Amino acid sequence: MRTVSRRARIVSITGAASVLAAVLLPGVAQADSASPSPSAARSVFTIGVLQDMDSANPFTGITSAAYEVFQMEYPTLVEYGAKDFAPVPGIADSWSESADHSSWTFKIHPGLKWSDGQPMTAKDVAYTYNRIINGKYEQTNFGSYVTAITKAEAPDDLTVILHTKTPSPIVPHPGVYIIPEHIWKSIDEKAVVSFKNEGTPDAPSVAGGPYYMIERKVGQFIRMQANPNFWRGKPAVDEIDFRLFKNGDAMAEALKKGEIDFAEGLETNVYNSLKNQPNITTLASAPASFDELAFNTGAALDDGTAIGDGNPLLKDKNLRAALSYAIDKQAMVDKILGGDGIPADTIMPPRYTQWHVTPTTPMTYDPAKAKELLDAAGYKVGADGIRTDAKGNRLSFRLLGRTDSSTSQKAVQFIKGYLAAVGVEANIKMVGEDNLTEIIGQGNYDMFEWGWGVEPDPNYMLNVFTCANRSYKQDGAILANVSDSFYCNPAYDALNAKQQVETDVAKRQAITAEMMQMLYNDAPYIITYYYDGHEAYRSDRFTNLVNQPDKDGPLTFQWGTWTYEQMKPVTAADAGASNNSSGGSSIPWLPILGGLIVAGGAGFLLARRRPANAASDDRE
Repeated sequence: MRTVSRRARIVSITGAASVLAAVLLPGVAQADSASPSPSAARSVFTIGVLQDMDSANPFTGITSAAYEVFQMEYPTLVEYGAKDFAPVPGIADSWSESADHSSWTFKIHPGLKWSDGQPMTAKDVAYTYNRIINGKYEQTNFGSYVTAITKAEAPDDLTVILHTKTPSPIVPHPGVYIIPEHIWKSIDEKAVVSFKNEGTPDAPSVAGGPYYMIERKVGQFIRMQANPNFWRGKPAVDEIDFRLFKNGDAMAEALKKGEIDFAEGLETNVYNSLKNQPNITTLASAPASFDELAFNTGAALDDGTAIGDGNPLLKDKNLRAALSYAIDKQAMVDKILGGDGIPADTIMPPRYTQWHVTPTTPMTYDPAKAKELLDAAGYKVGADGIRTDAKGNRLSFRLLGRTDSSTSQKAVQFIKGYLAAVGVEANIKMVGEDNLTEIIGQGNYDMFEWGWGVEPDPNYMLNVFTCANRSYKQDGAILANVSDSFYCNPAYDALNAKQQVETDVAKRQAITAEMMQMLYNDAPYIITYYYDGHEAYRSDRFTNLVNQPDKDGPLTFQWGTWTYEQMKPVTAADAGASNNSSGGSSIPWLPILGGLIVAGGAGFLLARRRPANAASDDRE
C-alpha cells in the first residue's frame, strides 16, 4: 500500500448538526451542495485526512486510503488479530491444510449476508479467488497472495477448497478481499479497468464488512454507513465519514473546535500542538511504513520490452549504491519528521521484529565515501561541478516529488542538496500522486520520492521487486503493476519463489533476509526513514478505540477494522468517565438524542499501497 508519508492513516470531521450547518472550515476542501448531511439522530464519526483515495475499485486502488475503505467493505477469510497480528477468524471459522500439501480447506461462518441482504457463501469466496487467479488486471493488487493456488472450489455453501501446487505459508494469511459474485460477475475483464465501484445514497456499494459506501465526492469526502448484516454485529457508530483537509493545521483546529472527531497523519509540530488539549487524546504509534528515494533501474514490461524515457545511467547499481552514502537520513528524520522516526535501511520496518533485517555493511552518511565510489566508477566532476560518465553524459536526473505531501515537498529539497554535494544534479518537479502513479507505470521518470505502508508478512513487499510485477500491456495500453523501480534480478526472483513455498519459519526468515540484503546492495530504493504515526481524537465523544498491536499500534488505518467495529459514542451517562486527556470541554456540550451524540460532517484520507493502473504518500 502506498502512503503519503499501509497503509498510512486518516482524519475526521464531526460536530453538532447545527454547528456543521453554519460552519465551513478554512483550509477544508470546499464541498458544494452535495456535501454530506447525515441525519442528526445518527452517530457519526468523522475522520480528517490529508489525502484522497485514488479509486473505490479494489482491483485498481493502491493508496492506504483506498485500502482503508476496501477493508471496511470487504471481508477476508482470515484476519490479523488486534493484539499482535496473529491470524484470527474472518468469515472462515477454521482452516486446515491437507496432509499432502495439495489444498487448504476453509469452513465459512454460517448465515452470512451481504449488505443488500443476499447470502454470502463459499461460492463468493471461490469466485473471488478464481477471478484473481485467472485474471491479469486483478492480479495487480492481489496476485502475490494466490501464487501457489491453482483453483478455488466451493463444494457447498460453507466450504471453500483452495487447491495448491506447492506448500505455501501465504495461503492462510489475510490479503484477498472477498467480493459479491452477484455484483461483479457482470463486470468483465475489460469493464473492470474503468469500473468506479462508488456507492451513492440511492445505490450504496454492496459489502460484507462492517461498513459500506453511501457517497463519495472526489477530493472532499467519503461516507460509510454501518452494515446491519455484518456477521459480528452492526457497529455501534452509524456512520464513518472521511473528510479531506488541505493542511494539517486546519485539521488540528477543526479537532480542537469539535468540528471533527479524529485527525490522522499529523506532522510532528501539528501533533505536538494537540497534546494536553481539553478532551483530546493523542497517540504516536511505532513505525510500520517507510519513505524512499526510488530509481528507474531500466523501465520495461514484464516480458522485457523496454519502455519509458528513464536516464540509462541509473541502470548502474554502483552509481545507485554510491548515492546511498550521500543521503543524511538522520538529518531528514530530525528536520522533516521533527525526530519522530528513525533512519531506515531495509523494506521491513523494525516493528516487525520477526522479519526486519539490519544490513551486513550499512551504507551510512559519508559524502566523502560517496565521492570516492563515484570516482572509482568513472564518474568525473565536470567544469560545471556535475559529474559525467566516460562518454560525457552528465549525472543530471529528474526528481519527482508529491504535491499531496508536505513531507515529500521537504524531502526532495534535502535530497537535491545531498546529491549536489557529491556532483549529481537533481531537477525537481512536483506532481500529484495520481499523476505520479501513471508516470511511474509508463517508465517516464528518473527518480521519485514516495513511501510504502508495510504488511506484517513480507511477501507483498518482496513481490514488488520481481520481474513479473513490472508494467504490462493489455489491449495495446501499458498498465502499471506493483513494481515501480523496474528492478529485475533473476537471482532475486529465484529466492522469492523459494520463500513463497517455505513453511518453516526460520528457513523462510533466512531466505527473506538474503533477499532484503540483495535489495539493499543493489539499491533500487534508498529507503530514507521509518516514520511514527501521529493520531488524535475527541475522547469526550468516542470511546473503545482499539490499538493494533495493542501496545503502541495505530487506532485507524490498521490491518483490520478493530476500532471501527468496537468504538462507541460517549453518552451523557459515561461522559464524565471517558478517557479524556484532560478535563473540561472546549466547546458547548453537544445535544444527546437516544444516547447518541448528535454529529454531522464527512471526511477522508489517503496513503499509498502501490500498484495501480494508469489512471495515487504510502502505497500498501
